[in-house]
Amino acid sequence: MNYFLGIDAGTTSLKAAIFNQNGKLLSLTRREYTLETPAPAMVELDAEIYWRSCCDVIRQAVQESQILPAEVDSVCISSQGETFVPVGRDGRPTHKAIVWLDNRAARQAEEIGDHFGIEKIYKFTGQPEVAPTWPACKILWLRQKDPAVFAQTARFLLLEDYLLYRLTGQFVTERGLQTTSLFVDLNTRQWWPEMFDYVGITPNQLGHLMDPGMGVGTLSPAGAEAIGLTPRTLAVTGSMDQSIGAIGSGNIAAGLVTESTGGALGIVSTVNQPVLDPQGRLPCYFHARKDFYALLPWGQTAGMALRWFRDQFFPLESSAAVNAGLDAYDLMTQPAASVPAGSDGLVVLPHLEGAACPEFNRNARAVFFGATLRHTRAHFTRAILESVAYMLRKNLEIVERVGGPMREIRSIGGGARSRLWLQIKADVLQKPVTTVDAEEAACLGAAMSGAVASGYYASLEEASNAMVRVRDRLEPNPANASVYQAGYAAYIELYDRLEPMFQLEKTSS
Repeated sequence: MNYFLGIDAGTTSLKAAIFNQNGKLLSLTRREYTLETPAPAMVELDAEIYWRSCCDVIRQAVQESQILPAEVDSVCISSQGETFVPVGRDGRPTHKAIVWLDNRAARQAEEIGDHFGIEKIYKFTGQPEVAPTWPACKILWLRQKDPAVFAQTARFLLLEDYLLYRLTGQFVTERGLQTTSLFVDLNTRQWWPEMFDYVGITPNQLGHLMDPGMGVGTLSPAGAEAIGLTPRTLAVTGSMDQSIGAIGSGNIAAGLVTESTGGALGIVSTVNQPVLDPQGRLPCYFHARKDFYALLPWGQTAGMALRWFRDQFFPLESSAAVNAGLDAYDLMTQPAASVPAGSDGLVVLPHLEGAACPEFNRNARAVFFGATLRHTRAHFTRAILESVAYMLRKNLEIVERVGGPMREIRSIGGGARSRLWLQIKADVLQKPVTTVDAEEAACLGAAMSGAVASGYYASLEEASNAMVRVRDRLEPNPANASVYQAGYAAYIELYDRLEPMFQLEKTSS
């Protein structure tokens, strides 16, 4: 037997999973951490917490899998995007990790946008906006606002890079995770010198640029000892969680689409070459599969909207469900299944924290429209589920116009556990929606990348055929097509009519 370790370094937790060569999950472990908010718009975490969490979950995963440490062939990391760790020449952090959620660099984002222009940024990096979350903006913030830390910093390591450094002693980075740094040219696949010159750093400060899914080298003696493995284990570059999760769902060829409904909505549409939207609405990324690309629109509040509704309107029921060992979401969604498609005219805009793709409107707000005395909490629950399906459709229509036809949609993430939500998506899209066995698709995608890099499989196609299994396929219900066509039209019109009001909100604030 051969075994492959996949790490998923997420926003609030770090997971480790061990799979065999057939994709069977032997163990899954997790450590949660609490992000720090030292000031408004700032989100940080001590980098040592990431590393200790990584060590703990790997040791526990190996122990629970009942395999020998020497039997782990490779370790590969799926990571949250944008979070980075400044380190000095000795490799020690000079500052806490600045988490992707951090928005301290709003002014620097405006400076970069004004200097280059959004059109040029999009042309070179594939990013249709300059957000304060992008590493280039935050590094510029450090240079301007904390020059002492900036001067002490020899390298700015993305989280995956930092963990690989602790595992191997080498400073490397990979194109997929660097897509949103604004430092990589999407067209040449090399560093973009103009951005380095403007921000005031050099390419060497980001590490050796590699493709995803490539062997970095075997574990260093110190790295192997820290995580309880042997120095024979190969460390492999991973990629951003959404992209590598697509690999874990079998989305490795053009025409396939993965939608992941977690706290946010993430969409990965695989394409063979860089594709830019003439209207500048779709981000284009390096795929976690070498030499491929991905259209990757996203929405800020998907499952997060459902969680907000649960916490605010089902607090007692949720507490009782948890105490009884039940799923609070099932408590909400079971009554919603009896509500007619279209929620009897109730329409929701789920923009509790602004709107991302394709609107890019940070001032957008959530709206519940069309409520009457006959509407119940179950109606509101279903309307939230439908709103995420409408958001998905709005983005996929643009993806299909720009990137070509979609053969199949695969659903992963927490939302894929809800059969009701899956059926709503199939009905709204009027396309089949499939799910896969592996709930932790990012961990599986990382393990698959490691299996290829270590030479066990010759290609990702071979690994996918062996390790990914389709669990379910939901066909759209034609009887709901007209209802959801009307509901989707109302969703679109509601946003369009309220968009001027959102701008007033910006003015008043």
